[in-house]
Amino acid sequence: MTKRKARPATADKENPNWTATDFAKAKRVEDIPELAHLSKRRPGERGPQKAPTKQAVKLRLDPDVLAHYRNTGPGWQTRINADLRRSAKLKAKA
Repeated sequence: MTKRKARPATADKENPNWTATDFAKAKRVEDIPELAHLSKRRPGERGPQKAPTKQAVKLRLDPDVLAHYRNTGPGWQTRINADLRRSAKLKAKA
C-alpha cells in the first residue's frame, strides 16, 4: 500500500490564515451575547433536536441475538429497527 503525499496548502482568498493580530482581536463566543447560548454545551454533547425522531426504550434481548447484531458493526441498532419495522409490516420512513 503506497502512502499518498499531502497536498501543499493553497491560499484561500475568502478564508485566509489567521495572523497573531487576528487572534488578538478575536472575541470568545461567550463574550458575544447573541451567541453565548452556543457555549453552554459540554464537549461531545448534542444540541437539542428540532423534532425528536426516535424514542429511547429499554429492551431485553437474548444474548445471541444481541451478539449477532453487534457483530455486524456500526449501525447495528438501526438494523434492528429496520428488521422490527419489516416484521411488523410497517412502511419505511423516508
